[in-house]
Amino acid sequence: MTPFLKMHGLGNDFVVFDARKQGLALDSATARGVADRRFGIGCDQVIVMKPGTHGADAVMEVRNADGSEVEQCGNATRCVAQLLMAETGKASVRIDTLGGALLCSDAGGGNITVDWGKARTLWDEVPLAHPADTNQFHLNVDGTNHLASAVSVGNPHVVLFVDDAETAPVAELGPRIETHPMFPERTNVEFVSVHAQDKLRMRVWERGVGITSACGSGACAVAAAAFRRGLTGRRIEIVLDGGSLHMEMRESDDHILMTGPATLAFKGEADLKALAK
Repeated sequence: MTPFLKMHGLGNDFVVFDARKQGLALDSATARGVADRRFGIGCDQVIVMKPGTHGADAVMEVRNADGSEVEQCGNATRCVAQLLMAETGKASVRIDTLGGALLCSDAGGGNITVDWGKARTLWDEVPLAHPADTNQFHLNVDGTNHLASAVSVGNPHVVLFVDDAETAPVAELGPRIETHPMFPERTNVEFVSVHAQDKLRMRVWERGVGITSACGSGACAVAAAAFRRGLTGRRIEIVLDGGSLHMEMRESDDHILMTGPATLAFKGEADLKALAK
């Protein structure tokens, strides 16, 4: 049996395995089984903590519910950071991911701040299939044009600014955009409405998962896209289905700082061979 932690950030939930002392080879079939909400443990992403190298406190590997390995996950980063801080007594830690190193610090009150670095906005950094103005471009989906912004924050995102995120067709349009030919690595999709210069409402379709209650990297992408478009200032609240994240576009270097909670739901053990599917 393999121990695990069930954690979440604003309802975006994870099964976390600690493989720092004992190796764990998690393939896509096992990840799908673990994530299955009927026959497995159930989660949006499966997280594996591995020993840190080159000064990192840990390496974080992320698999989506469909078993695909992805670059990083914002809400999961806060959860892993909280575990590391509680274990070591440190007020800050560094977590390495496929998308780059993330610096995390204790923000008090159960909140963690993650320095996400700078957004990447060149078309081949997102990446897009061909050159386009990532600030605003027309994306044709089934004959209808949607004005979109594209940004990478270590993983690809497309942001649609809409009149009302509450009524946006996330379930219908999200999967069509995720697999659109414009995005060779597929993409996460955010539907955002502006409530004030310092407040946005966001709903999200996550690549390889579907609708989730929150997406930390998506909030980082939205903060960058909104600031770039002149829709917000440098400090904003982003309201997701599961609650709020507080974002800052740091003036000194344009790094994106994300602050929000990380919650342990329960601990357990799993027979990973039985869950593989």
